[in-house]
Amino acid sequence: MTVTTVAPTKARSPLLLVGAALAIVYVVWGSTYLAIRIMVEEMPPLVSAGVRFLTAGLLVGGALAVRDGLGRLAVTRQQLLGCAQIGLLLLVMGQGLVTLAENGGAPSGITALLIAAVPLWVICHRVLSGDRPAGRTVAGVAMGFGGMVVVVTANGLGGAFPVWTMAVILVAGLSWAFGSWYQPRIALPRDPFVVAVYEMLIGGGALTIIGLAGGERFDPAAYSARSWAAWGYLVLFGSVLAFSAYIWLLQSTATSLAATYAYVNPLVAVCLGWLILAEPVTVPTLVGGVIVVLAVAVVVRSEFHR
Repeated sequence: MTVTTVAPTKARSPLLLVGAALAIVYVVWGSTYLAIRIMVEEMPPLVSAGVRFLTAGLLVGGALAVRDGLGRLAVTRQQLLGCAQIGLLLLVMGQGLVTLAENGGAPSGITALLIAAVPLWVICHRVLSGDRPAGRTVAGVAMGFGGMVVVVTANGLGGAFPVWTMAVILVAGLSWAFGSWYQPRIALPRDPFVVAVYEMLIGGGALTIIGLAGGERFDPAAYSARSWAAWGYLVLFGSVLAFSAYIWLLQSTATSLAATYAYVNPLVAVCLGWLILAEPVTVPTLVGGVIVVLAVAVVVRSEFHR
């Protein structure tokens, strides 16, 4: 997920509310990898993901319109184009490819470990654009990619993780990272909730069209309550509740605190995948995962103290 720039002056918020919001982001975003894996057991990956984001976009957009009127959703053509670009990078190439990979057999926990490297890819995009990160940041990136090599080697070479799904997840992470780096550089609505609405509507629509064009069919009556429960969880909790909690955190507390999701989510995902789906967790996977998580923590702290 991207870290949205906010005003430097933030009101102090009650500790209990901050803790509750952090818990929502930690647990819910970490659990979405498991929910995706359950959803695609029966549902087609791209269409189900597309309908998920379309529904979430309509819910958030409807809530904004009811509260403040349709005027709050007004955007310029340039801003709408910006939302479309980010929606394609984050939702179609990012979330869409993750869903496709999990449908192809990628374990949810290891998927989360690889996606946790997104902040490292963001630094790489910055370097390619001419930026010069701090030495600690570069060291964290190097350490993180070392951890990724361990995870990939342990699971992609004769392991239970199909190699093609691993490649898809790496592309998804690259796309999400580029979208995160690119977002502050284009014209977007000032209201982050409005940005989210149009990103979800455009990205969800594109995923649905791509899935249908590729031969997927969405048959609501054919899916079990288990699949629908996972889909509903992704809509209401993953795409609405957790995102709203994250936006509130960015406005109410230190950005470095909100950004800790990047190294907590993978731990939640690995534990849930192991407990609920009995996904194997090997020692090399744990070692590589710990290295990745620590590297992301180093990068986040280094960037905050620049």
